Amino acid sequence: MEGSNKTTVKEFILIGFPNTQKLQWFLFILILFTYVICVTCNIVIIVLVKIDNSLHTPMYLLISNFAALEIMFVSVAIPKLLNNLIVSDKRVSISSCFLQLYFFHALGATECCLLAVMAFDRDLAINNPLRYSAFMTNKFYIGVSVSPWIVGFTVASITTISTAQLEFCSHNVLNHFMCDMAPLQNLACSNPYFSNMVISTAAVFTVAFPFFIIMGFYIHIIITISRIKSTEGKRKAFSTCSSHLIVSSLFYSSVIVVYIRPKGSQYDKYLALVYTVITPVMNPFIYTIRNNNVKTALRNSIRQLVR
Repeated sequence: MEGSNKTTVKEFILIGFPNTQKLQWFLFILILFTYVICVTCNIVIIVLVKIDNSLHTPMYLLISNFAALEIMFVSVAIPKLLNNLIVSDKRVSISSCFLQLYFFHALGATECCLLAVMAFDRDLAINNPLRYSAFMTNKFYIGVSVSPWIVGFTVASITTISTAQLEFCSHNVLNHFMCDMAPLQNLACSNPYFSNMVISTAAVFTVAFPFFIIMGFYIHIIITISRIKSTEGKRKAFSTCSSHLIVSSLFYSSVIVVYIRPKGSQYDKYLALVYTVITPVMNPFIYTIRNNNVKTALRNSIRQLVR
C-alpha cells in the first residue's frame, strides 16, 4: 500500500525564465532561428559526407555521425523550450518529463564519448599516419562509432531509473526549461543520496573520463606537432584537429560545471542554454569554416546545383 502512494506528483511545471516576460517572443524567434540553422547545417554536413567521395574517410564519417547526434540532441530540449516561452500552460506529465530526461542524458553522454573517439581518430592519424588506414578498418570504425551510443543510452537508463525511484510528494515546480537531474532531485521528498551518488558516478564515467582521454590525446598530438620542423607542416597537422579541439572545449566548459556536481543551482539553466542552444549552432560552422576539404566539397556541390 505504501508503494502505491510512492509518487503523488503527476506532473511538473517548468518555469523556464520567469524574469524575461517582455522578451519571450524575441527569445522564441531567436532560439527558433538558431534551432533551424543548427538542424539545417548539420543535415548539409551529413549530405556532403554522403555524396562526396573525398569525404568517405573515418574522420568525416565520424563528423557526420556527430552531426546526426547534434540534430537529435537539440531536438530533445529546444522544442520544449520554445513551447515554454510562448504558452501559459507550462505543465509536463511525469512520464514525458522522465522521457525527456532519459533521451537528453543518453544523447549528452553519447556526445561526450563520441568526442573522445574523434580525438583518438585524430591522434592516430597524426602520430601513426602510415598505419592509419590499416588500423582504421571498416569493422573497427563501426565498432568505435557504435560504442558511444551503447554506453550513452545504457548509462542514461541507470541514472534515469535511480532518479525515477525518488518520491515526489508535493512540490512540482522545476526551476528549469527542461527536465534535468539536479532540479528533479531538489524536488524529491525522499533522500536523494543514492540517486546523487549514481549520477555523480555516471558523470565521472561519461563526462570526466572522456574529457581526460581527450586531454591525453591532445597532449600527445601537441608534443608530436612541436617536433615537426617546418612551420607549414605544423600548420597542416594542427588544422586537421583544431576544429574538434574547439568543439570539445566549448561543449565541456559548461557541461562539467553542471554535471560533475549535480546539486543544482539557479545558474544551471543558463549554463544549459550554452550546450543546448549556443554550442550546437556553432559546431557545424566550426567544422565547415575551419576545414578546407568540407569547404571544397560544399563549393563543388553548390556549383553542381547551379548548373
